[in-house]
Amino acid sequence: MDRARVAGVVMLAALLVSSSGWRDVSGTAPIAVPSVLSNPAPGFDQAELARFLEGANPALSRYDVGRISAAVIRYSGKYNLDPLLVTQVLWVESGARPWVRSPLGAIGLMQVMPHMAEPLGLSGSLAVIETNIEAGCWILADNIRRLGEEDGISAYFWGSDIRSVAYLHRVREARAAIRGASKS
Repeated sequence: MDRARVAGVVMLAALLVSSSGWRDVSGTAPIAVPSVLSNPAPGFDQAELARFLEGANPALSRYDVGRISAAVIRYSGKYNLDPLLVTQVLWVESGARPWVRSPLGAIGLMQVMPHMAEPLGLSGSLAVIETNIEAGCWILADNIRRLGEEDGISAYFWGSDIRSVAYLHRVREARAAIRGASKS
């Protein structure tokens, strides 16, 4: 990654983390942040995530790559999730395509169902990259906190009626693909 791109990503990350970043302006009471113990993947950082996104979805602009990678790092940290796990879910759910909608109504990178995000009172549409990733991280962290890691990941896809481990296996298999693609 060239210096100009790294500088742009770092500046975007600083903006997102700063006090002038996105806020909940809905006026609703804040939802408690789920506490999840995570074992972050060593060495998986925003630059590695950006490299993966650039290769995984060439249709993404540099600007969107920066927004997605900054949001994954920001909200995985906020909800105590491994950013590599969040990236794995994002990849399995949408193939890193922010514009995607499922036939059942799930929206965006993390394929969030609107009814799941309503209680969060997040500002912005679920079609907005940052809002979508925050909602997905909150749902994933809450699932893991309540159900443990394996069932929590499975519940992200299945909801409360987990009928298979196939989704869990797809998410876990994505780790190797993400690591390999981001190293090239």
